[in-house]
Amino acid sequence: MLRAFALLCTLFVSPSGIAQYPPANAKWNQPVPPFRIADNLYYVGAEGVASYLITTPAGDILLDTGFRETVPLVEASIRKLGFRVEDVHILLVSHGHYDHAGGMAAMKAATHARLLVSPGEAPMLEHGDKDDFAWGAKYAYSPATPDGLLKDGVPVRLGGVAMTPHFTPGHTKGCTTWTMTVDDHGVARHVVFACSLSAPDYQVVNNPKYPNILADFTASFATMRALPCDIFLAAHPWEFELDGKRAELVAHPSSATNPFVDPAGYRAYIDRSEAALKERVAQQTASSGKHS
Repeated sequence: MLRAFALLCTLFVSPSGIAQYPPANAKWNQPVPPFRIADNLYYVGAEGVASYLITTPAGDILLDTGFRETVPLVEASIRKLGFRVEDVHILLVSHGHYDHAGGMAAMKAATHARLLVSPGEAPMLEHGDKDDFAWGAKYAYSPATPDGLLKDGVPVRLGGVAMTPHFTPGHTKGCTTWTMTVDDHGVARHVVFACSLSAPDYQVVNNPKYPNILADFTASFATMRALPCDIFLAAHPWEFELDGKRAELVAHPSSATNPFVDPAGYRAYIDRSEAALKERVAQQTASSGKHS
């Protein structure tokens, strides 16, 4: 499998012979021992980019793949947990940037799973993010053709599991926050897989490539605040303090208190993100005023 994956990567070149996509952030792509978060929900991602495996009797669901270079790590983690990569039947994404969906084409080839995405994110996956509103083709990757389009609030169901998409655009035009319910020591917990709410180096004021970006962010903050959350997860581990919570889980494996139950952390994440966006808006508004 690894040899096939390496060969696959060498084939994706532009007409000029230059690699189609940039290499992974090496620090983010370090392996992490996979572990169970709760019930049938597992972490199978890397140090800086998250991937989640949700197992069911009818096959498994994988949310995000990380970079293209993360795919072998994710596959190894799935096997280390005792599951089969070939049993992944559905592929989902939080959003289509290369550090979360760059490995989707390779994972789809390995699993033959159905890739389901939001309508707003479908063009990004189909074209490998070659026309990003913020970065153009700087972080392009191998395209992955979606097999179906999601409807906002309509669950994706497999083997008794319901993964519900909530469209929360802003970070990308089709950013999707996912929710599900898991059993945690006999308690039904609401899980939120938060899509990013950041605007890294974005032009958020008068952006001709994304004129509705501020309206989308505003609506997304409201959507996410309305979601019930017990277990808070996200696309990057540092956003929900994975390292500390994982260490606590490993140190106290039989404890009935799950450190990933963190509704306050979820609210704080939204608050921080909204404050950062408001600061960026103020800076760019002031800057545009000086040059008008």
